[in-house]
Amino acid sequence: MTKATGLRRLLNACTYSAQGLKACFRSEEAFRQEVALACIMVPLGLYLGDTATEKILLAGSILMLMTVEIINTAIERVVDRISFDRHELSKEAKDMGSAAVMIAIVLVAMTWGIIIFY
Repeated sequence: MTKATGLRRLLNACTYSAQGLKACFRSEEAFRQEVALACIMVPLGLYLGDTATEKILLAGSILMLMTVEIINTAIERVVDRISFDRHELSKEAKDMGSAAVMIAIVLVAMTWGIIIFY
């Protein structure tokens, strides 16, 4: 099998990314909620930010939350693919992914709170 290069590689990457977004949206309630939130908050952040920096921080923090949610879902899927048996390392991996999402939520709250209310 020949490795794709150039434009074909880019198109393949876009296709795989779209498939990943669809899979996450289809299977994860939290991600669907974050997409709904992003549909409101990204345009709102672009509107409310006074400077380009504020706009990117407001909108970008929401997109970062979605990114972390996708990574958390990927971690959960890999752990479940390996085994459904209970194991301390599996639990820790899933808990760490969840902690990353929690930190991203704190980042969103801090960013919006400081920029909008400070």
